[in-house]
Amino acid sequence: MILFANAKINIGLQVTARRTDGYHELNSIFYPLAIYDIIELLETNAETSSLTIRGGCIPGNMVDNLCMKAHALLKKEFDIPSVTIDLIKQIPIGAGLGGGSADASFVLKGLNELFKLNLTNSQLKKYAGQLGADCPFFIDNMPVFATGIGTDFKEILLDLHEYYMVVIMPNIHVSTAEAYTGVKPTPSEVNLEEAIRLPIQEWKFHIRNDFEDRIFDTYPVLKEIKEKLYSKGAIYASMSGSGAAVYGIFWEKIDLSEFSKYGKIYYPVVLKK
Repeated sequence: MILFANAKINIGLQVTARRTDGYHELNSIFYPLAIYDIIELLETNAETSSLTIRGGCIPGNMVDNLCMKAHALLKKEFDIPSVTIDLIKQIPIGAGLGGGSADASFVLKGLNELFKLNLTNSQLKKYAGQLGADCPFFIDNMPVFATGIGTDFKEILLDLHEYYMVVIMPNIHVSTAEAYTGVKPTPSEVNLEEAIRLPIQEWKFHIRNDFEDRIFDTYPVLKEIKEKLYSKGAIYASMSGSGAAVYGIFWEKIDLSEFSKYGKIYYPVVLKK
């Protein structure tokens, strides 16, 4: 079975409070984006499952990878066989694009189909929530207003497929822990769910990512990328998630090959839902 796990961007990210369990309360818009990791799932007679990664490098022990944890999670409750997981990594890591979460969720969906477990999306989202905060989003894979720790979703009407998107991924890795160390939770004066309904050309005046101030101080090149996207005519530009990817939304197709000096450039097709 071949799966195409897509990325997502955050449009706005408000860190409103720190919880007693150490997590943070967030408000954000999650929007699916057509940058893909490719995953092949194959049933095997081996005693244990295995994971092979090609393309981008993912640090850490393979057993701790979310794809492996996704299989282990379902195997606890269903007598499913071992699998080989071949992952071609194309979504950059440390980018704020949700690649690891997408991979895990698509493995859950793939296992559900491969072994005919007949789990509903609601059930899959509960399993995905045990793997990571962003994971449940990729089950339905629809634009949502996300609250809580990023697991409570309200579907929203948002369609960006007629615009042109560019994502710049510099040679910088921002860990989630690093990003949260410098952010100060503050109740936002902007209602993000209402602000996203404004004309897109007004977003830059109302919608912001609370991680940017701290991350831009540490990595000034990210601020430079955002400012240059605006100078090139972006309607809206922002860092996604906790970084380091920075994206711009444009009225029309634009050549930004000059941005290659910063890192890799993606021209993803915005997913139409």
